[in-house]
Amino acid sequence: MPLRRRLTCTAAIAAGLVALAGLLPALAQDRGRESVRVAYAGPPQTWPAPWIDPGVAFVELAAAPPPARHSPEAELGGRLFRDPLLSADGRIACASCHDPAHGFSVPEAVGRGIGGAPGRRNPPALFAVAGRPRLDWDGGGGNLSARVLAPLTAADEMGNTSLAPVIARLGASAHTADFTRLFGAEGASPRTLAAALVAYLETLDTLTRFDRFMAGDRAALSDTEVSGLHLFRTKARCANCHFGPRLTDEGFHNLRLSFFGEPAQDLGRFSVTGAADDAGRFRTVSLRHVSESPPFMHNGLFPTLEGVVNLYDRGGGEVWARNAREAARPLYGEAARRSPHLRPLGLTAGEKAALVAFLKAL
Repeated sequence: MPLRRRLTCTAAIAAGLVALAGLLPALAQDRGRESVRVAYAGPPQTWPAPWIDPGVAFVELAAAPPPARHSPEAELGGRLFRDPLLSADGRIACASCHDPAHGFSVPEAVGRGIGGAPGRRNPPALFAVAGRPRLDWDGGGGNLSARVLAPLTAADEMGNTSLAPVIARLGASAHTADFTRLFGAEGASPRTLAAALVAYLETLDTLTRFDRFMAGDRAALSDTEVSGLHLFRTKARCANCHFGPRLTDEGFHNLRLSFFGEPAQDLGRFSVTGAADDAGRFRTVSLRHVSESPPFMHNGLFPTLEGVVNLYDRGGGEVWARNAREAARPLYGEAARRSPHLRPLGLTAGEKAALVAFLKAL
């Protein structure tokens, strides 16, 4: 074979090998996704073991129970939820801070109450709120029945001095006939107002693609999303705090996002219990419909889920002390004590993207 022809053939072979080498990572990724898809093809008891820390009362991920059916009480509660009549100035409704069009939260870092007063924290989304033992970021609200009327008399929320003027306004409104029809002679009262609002809030959940996947429709999630599910349960360590049908352990954890010692300081659960160990701990949110209500975290710090994933990938936030005097401040040690479930993860860009894709399916 002439030299020129041999050189041409050699060059062609070399180019082919280079092209093949470029394809190998993609082929390996495809094979990896296929193997993960196979691993999650069966029921949860056949899935790979989750990476769970000792002492965590893990419950396998599951579809959420169906929400309560709509009832006449719930229909009334929905109208009340949207009615600014409940606020002192007639301008703020429950839906002002828990907007159904924004995942029952707001697109800003914090909500705004009467007179435009800024709230302290991001309004928690209300999906699957029924049955949760403690509400609010610090858990101070108790359960749904205990919490539902509290915003009406909060000075920075709906601004009423007591429930009496609220009930008086309802008694003179178009709602009074519905209260009488549903609750008889009692009509509008704090008890019946709470009952109607709770009945509505108990309906707030809808089927997700993850629910369909858990019900046996394995095509409901893409290969990338199934890879994200696997990461969620293993390398990304999400399932140490987000598990079960509501995707929460109902606990309180310190992500080192309290901004201790700074103007934006918020010590979370400590403000309720006064226990030093609770400094910087916040309630684990449910991840159902999580992508519908940015920004995220108690202070609305992250506008995207990508930002949240980056926080966990680095092992949480920071609580700083610039010198020994600052480090000696009361509660500094507790506020700086990161949850033991957090650690740097070393996720690749592709793994982060897969995890975010899965979160958007929840």
